[in-house]
Amino acid sequence: MELDKSLVSGSMALLVLKLLEDGDKYGYQMIEELKRRSDDTFHLKAGTLYPLLHGLEEKGFVTAYEREAAAGKPRRYYHLTKEGGAALREKEESWNAYARAVGRVLKGGACCAGA
Repeated sequence: MELDKSLVSGSMALLVLKLLEDGDKYGYQMIEELKRRSDDTFHLKAGTLYPLLHGLEEKGFVTAYEREAAAGKPRRYYHLTKEGGAALREKEESWNAYARAVGRVLKGGACCAGA
C-alpha cells in the first residue's frame, strides 16, 4: 500500500532532524538511512531533501560543511544544532500527541465509551 503523500510531507522535517540526532550525514546517506529505518516505506528524493535541508539551515536547525570524500568531489554534511535539537524535541512531542489522538479516533472512541 502506498502512503498518502500529504501525510508524509508534513512530517519530513521531523524525520530529517531525527536522522541527524545521532550524527552528521550527507544527503544520499540520509536518503538511504530513512529508507532503511522505515523498512523501505519512505523514498525521499534529492529534489525534496535539499530544499528541506536549506530551509532547516535558514532556521538555524542545521549547519552544513564540506568534507573530502574518498573518491570524487567533496560531500556536504549536515549537523544538528542545539536549536535543531530543541526543535526536534518539540516536533516529536507534537507528533506523539497527534498520533495518540488519531489512534483514539481510529479505535472508535473507546476512551470515551458511555460519555
